[in-house]
Amino acid sequence: GYHGDSAWSYRVGTVSKEKEYLLTHTEKALYEGLSKVKDGIHLGDVSNAIEEYAKKHKLGVVKELVGHGIGSHLYGKAGTGIILKKGMTIAVEPMLNLGTAKIYLLDDDWTIVTGDNKPSAHFEHTIIVTDDGYEILTGDDKCE
Repeated sequence: GYHGDSAWSYRVGTVSKEKEYLLTHTEKALYEGLSKVKDGIHLGDVSNAIEEYAKKHKLGVVKELVGHGIGSHLYGKAGTGIILKKGMTIAVEPMLNLGTAKIYLLDDDWTIVTGDNKPSAHFEHTIIVTDDGYEILTGDDKCE
């Protein structure tokens, strides 16, 4: 009866330096957000850490596609949002674009493209909040 969610972007073949940059920093943004997780902090602290990291690396943050079944409203301001408690499970999933943050849904009502047709990356884990951090429920926790 429980839901879990995970997503990972993989390199296929040879990728350009700019795509490598996007993949590396999107994955690091996930772990930047996770580094804030512990009992008693606001969810906005997690999402704000992701967003600040993305901005620092000049990546667009997709805000329209967050939270579904595990948690909701994963982007926000530090010090706002629900307060995380030990035992809560949430999915943390930065979706970052190499260019603009704008996205568009195509006529097939499924395909989403970036507003400038530049690449996008997505990394996600479902976690459980612990007293002093988190435990990843959907894979290993190595950030390469």
